[in-house]
Amino acid sequence: MPHATPRKSLRRKNADLHGSAPDKSEVALILVDVINDLDFPEAKQLARFVPALADSIARLKRRAKAAGVPVIYVNDNFGRWRSDFRALIEHCRKGKGRSLIEKLYPEQADYFVLKPKHSGFFSSTLETLLRYLRVRRLIITGIAGNFCVLFTANDAYMRDYELAIPSDCVISNTAKENTEALQLMKRYLKADTRRSQRISFGKPERVR
Repeated sequence: MPHATPRKSLRRKNADLHGSAPDKSEVALILVDVINDLDFPEAKQLARFVPALADSIARLKRRAKAAGVPVIYVNDNFGRWRSDFRALIEHCRKGKGRSLIEKLYPEQADYFVLKPKHSGFFSSTLETLLRYLRVRRLIITGIAGNFCVLFTANDAYMRDYELAIPSDCVISNTAKENTEALQLMKRYLKADTRRSQRISFGKPERVR
């Protein structure tokens, strides 16, 4: 007769799926369009802000990892419906966005979502992923503050997420446009726009 596994042991084993289930956290860090080839007309304007942006987001990401906060890359699919995230990374590493990619290269435990339009929520799996993670608060960073970050933040606000958008982790074509976008998100979306050093992750809730 086969050896029967005690029911108590089964319960203990099933309580820990060893990474086969998504993490649970009230907070998630979103990186919008940082996997970028910087090959578009406005890229020259953005380029001067990229080094500081990459450094700030990289520091924030390290803090998120240390706090057990999931990191989600929400990225444009470059209009190609057959896009593969890893293929996009390799494509961008060969172009003007190489330094950006090297500083913000996705780790194995990171999540990624491909989007066809400005908002990370439009026709993507982002909302489903956030529901699985049981997220309530989003820290949104990336490119560009007055377009994709703004549209993503707006859709997040309509879904009742609390928002933090660190002012040093978002760039737009000009400093003026970036400031205006941040002011708009602070005023109308109730976003916390303090610099990343002052953004607190809090203690992620462990949901079982």
